[in-house]
Amino acid sequence: MTSIPVLLGIGLVGTVVVWAGSSALERSSGRIARHYGLPRLIQGAVLAAVGSSAPEIASTIIATLRYGEFELGIGVIVGSAVFNILVIPALSALLADGTLDTGRDVVYKEAQFYMLSVAALFLIFALAVIYYPTDGAGLQGNVTRPLAMSLLLLYGLYIFVQYLDVSDANTPSTTLTRRSILTQWGLLLGGVALIIAGVEGLVFSAIGLGDAFGTPSFLWGLTVVAAATSLPDALISVAAARIDEPAVSLGNVLGSNVFDLLVAIPAGVILAGTTPVSFTATVPMMAFLVVATIILFGFARTGMEITNREATTMLALYVGFVGWLLLESVGIVDII
Repeated sequence: MTSIPVLLGIGLVGTVVVWAGSSALERSSGRIARHYGLPRLIQGAVLAAVGSSAPEIASTIIATLRYGEFELGIGVIVGSAVFNILVIPALSALLADGTLDTGRDVVYKEAQFYMLSVAALFLIFALAVIYYPTDGAGLQGNVTRPLAMSLLLLYGLYIFVQYLDVSDANTPSTTLTRRSILTQWGLLLGGVALIIAGVEGLVFSAIGLGDAFGTPSFLWGLTVVAAATSLPDALISVAAARIDEPAVSLGNVLGSNVFDLLVAIPAGVILAGTTPVSFTATVPMMAFLVVATIILFGFARTGMEITNREATTMLALYVGFVGWLLLESVGIVDII
């Protein structure tokens, strides 16, 4: 068995590699977006979001295919989603001018579609338990490829809506030479490769720490791995907020979460085939995600901004979330 210091070291190195790959990916994706003249909201909600979600989709695929730990992948996705919607907007508001303007486009389109994504994923898990139960395993079901494909179809609708916005917009572009644009695509692919390597280390560390402490590995996915893979989102959103581009800041957070829920989770199922999922483990996590989503939507809608006080409340809620999971890991609380 690998020692705990070595596992922590592997996790730290994996985090650094993920950060390096994500930084290269974000820079290249931004230049590619400007080259093709994409609106700023679309840059944040689609291209930057998909780029910064590369760690999450890699963690789901690696955890499912290499280690048979689909629930670890779900833990990373849900934990990352909670981190994204509670911590990142709060930090963006606090590090900007004490407030973060949200805007009607973000509140009435991005936030509401994200809430639809949360409901759709919850429904898929429920359908898996009802129609494809696992024999003798309690509230456990099998997520099948057709169920996973339905989530991808919903993401297709999201992309179509964004496409309509792009076709209606008249955004100036920054044209690059053929050599420059090919270089940017090469950097983007190189960033993806680094992310995959870093996530491999993070997943290995999470499983090893779970075994060492006698706790479910998805608890480590919910906290440590989720925070590490959310680092790219945090860097993009905080930087955008500080240069007074709240549409990119919140659009990236919500777009990243939509991608994680509707693409990253189904990707592992489609590649691995029918995958078991425990309803008793996923329901509490999804319930907290729903609560956090409602709070974000409420704060974003009131006054069309997130204030300093609201940001502090969101950070306190995330601290409570981590505290709950710590109590779960030491056996004081047994909800999951």
